[in-house]
Amino acid sequence: MDLSICIVTLNAKRVIENCLNSIPIAVKDLSYEITIVDNHSLDNTTSIIEKKFPEVKLIQKSRNDGYTHSMNDALKLAKGHWILQLNPDVVLSENSIKGLFAYGVNHTKVGLCEPKVITPDGKFQESTRRGLARPLAVMSYFLGLHKYFPTNKHFTEYQLNHLDENKIQIVKGISGTCMLTRRKVFEDIGYLDQAFFAYQEDSDFCIRAEKAGWEIHYNPNFIVTHHTGQGGSKSVAYLANFEWHRSYYRYYKKHFSSDYSGIFNSFYYSLMILKCVFSAIRIALKQ
Repeated sequence: MDLSICIVTLNAKRVIENCLNSIPIAVKDLSYEITIVDNHSLDNTTSIIEKKFPEVKLIQKSRNDGYTHSMNDALKLAKGHWILQLNPDVVLSENSIKGLFAYGVNHTKVGLCEPKVITPDGKFQESTRRGLARPLAVMSYFLGLHKYFPTNKHFTEYQLNHLDENKIQIVKGISGTCMLTRRKVFEDIGYLDQAFFAYQEDSDFCIRAEKAGWEIHYNPNFIVTHHTGQGGSKSVAYLANFEWHRSYYRYYKKHFSSDYSGIFNSFYYSLMILKCVFSAIRIALKQ
């Protein structure tokens, strides 16, 4: 089989049908399978899948096990030579995955690749490609310095804003939104690290893949549309905020903390806690 498509759903009734309907034209002529793991949706996500897409292999959880654990459940069942991790709020364009698949096959050093991800109004989703989320990069991003110094690599490392969004690039990381991975990568480094409940599992996976000798490519010749904010983590905003910050803490501690002093790490951890609190307050004010 050419391709396995793995999706995790959580309250995705508004988007899952459009996502699944877009797959056949995106993978045209490839042999493929689709596995969906549902994290105990409280809407009728699973009913839609069962009724309208009987060919999909559907696994229903009795609780929300988190994105990473559930995605690993799907990945472990995958039979394809390449595996696509796909968000349920993505709509694939015609031949997008077929083209990306051919690109990966023709470039033997590519372990992971991702198309250009745009918003429904056509804007580039900057989180598609990434550098390393070290402290300077993260603080520059959240302080908005990347906007004031858009060509300075020191301030744009978080989302590589200094790079041309319309050129193929080898990068340090890509988003799990629409991540195509060669099976051999999983054989070399294993699956996603389940220490991450949700968030940062993709960045962690990219670091591990690169250390194992694989290249990570961003290819804007193929485009998909991401309808963010509909279902998924957005349906549990406080939990999503907490998990993002907890996952970044674990990501930083795993990959970067040994490069800095204990004093700096304590200071940086304190900043993470403060940011988490302020983000929670913002969520409360918006509700």
